[in-house]
Amino acid sequence: MAIPVGEQMSPLPLHPLRRSLVLCASLLSVALAAGCTSAPGEPNGPSTPESSTRQQRKHTSETSAHAEERLGKQVEEALGTEEIGDNDPLFVEAGLERVSDGFHTVPELTRGRSYRLSVVCAGKGKIILSMALQNPVHRTMACDGVPLRRRITVSAAKVKIDTEGMPGATGMVAWRIDKVDR
Repeated sequence: MAIPVGEQMSPLPLHPLRRSLVLCASLLSVALAAGCTSAPGEPNGPSTPESSTRQQRKHTSETSAHAEERLGKQVEEALGTEEIGDNDPLFVEAGLERVSDGFHTVPELTRGRSYRLSVVCAGKGKIILSMALQNPVHRTMACDGVPLRRRITVSAAKVKIDTEGMPGATGMVAWRIDKVDR
């Protein structure tokens, strides 16, 4: 059909259903445009996985650093290692580690002498304490902040003491070795 030149075109009346569809499409376009103009990190804005992951890691590391500091103080207080002086003749060694790292020590102990090993774990889960003595010892400990104290008499040239966190265990573990006064 040809439209004669010079005649004006008049818009066709829209059917009510078409009018609703046009209105919905217009609103959807406006909503999408508004969502795309929001800044990253805003509730309606596009997410940036890199920055949100960094922010989450930063928050998690700040939280875990604070928790580690608190748990570290707790286990040091439980063993009395927060202020050890060099003038204590019975003190041999002490240390503090994350449960995930565990501790591994081969202390210089005198054969035939008795010592007291104290180990405490605070956090959640359990650890395995291993002592390579004449009769090896493997003991599961809860990370409940309660110290385990064990008297050991050295009969081997070297003694190796280790801890390992069980799956899901987190927190801090500390140890202390003292000579037993005869």
